[in-house]
Amino acid sequence: MASKHIAVLMGGVSSERPVSLSSGQACADELERQGYRVTRVDVGHDVASILAELRPDVAFNALHGPFGEDGAIQGVLEYLRIPYTHSGVMASALAMDKARAKLVAAAAGVQVAPSRVMSRFDITREHPMQPPYVVKPVREGSSFGVVIVKQDQSHPPQVLTSSEWKYGDEVLVEHYVAGRELTCAVMGGKALGVCEIIPVGHQFYDYDSKYVVGASKHEVPANISPNINQKIQTMAVQAHEAIGCRGVSRSDFRFDDSLSEDGELIWLEVNTQPGMTPTSLVPEIANAAGISFGELLNWMVEDASCLR
Repeated sequence: MASKHIAVLMGGVSSERPVSLSSGQACADELERQGYRVTRVDVGHDVASILAELRPDVAFNALHGPFGEDGAIQGVLEYLRIPYTHSGVMASALAMDKARAKLVAAAAGVQVAPSRVMSRFDITREHPMQPPYVVKPVREGSSFGVVIVKQDQSHPPQVLTSSEWKYGDEVLVEHYVAGRELTCAVMGGKALGVCEIIPVGHQFYDYDSKYVVGASKHEVPANISPNINQKIQTMAVQAHEAIGCRGVSRSDFRFDDSLSEDGELIWLEVNTQPGMTPTSLVPEIANAAGISFGELLNWMVEDASCLR
């Protein structure tokens, strides 16, 4: 183990650069404690030449967002024949496209909410579906650009045509399910457990709730019935396998139990590059399953390969 050279890929060129730097630093520090030889690589457009010179034994992918989890960096690593962590080219590209990932997951039996893909410019004229609904960029992470339209809102969200919008012209419009935020980690094709996320002072699990200490509470394991717990774990594994994920992934769910114990449960998306920051969910879920942060990272390194 001590002889292995690990290049931790972090930073990147997406909106999620600050998150990736935090994830990458935490992973690099822990891998060094595990005895690996670690090189921290702040990824830019010259990453291929940097990696070709470094020739690490494994690339630990701690990138988030476009170029990090959409199949692009995975293609670079395949070309260079450097084994890497997390999902491969096809699964990464598919999971990054929320609309197409939903189609594949639904075909595998995963429960999803009604939705449609639209141009953001068309939504500002009239409601695309009966409120409440959610508008989200098709290819972004960390809740960037997510807009919730409430039941009593008379007009569609005008922010979509604002000059400040920078999340692409194609958006996913999805029926909004009220209730609880739940997430499930999958490691090597097995569900590790379910966590409930309780945002503090926020309407939903937005960017600040994810990454600001104290902006959300995490209950691991989630206080849900055994039936719902099993359903979530089953669907998380189904989505992981249908989309072709490898290594560690995390599926997000909404659960409305206001009318009955079984309520309404829907799958939202799968994250092929779950965050590894001090407030991230997968390390907490793994820890509750008896897997320390170091053991988790060690498993990911040893699982690394090409042709994923």
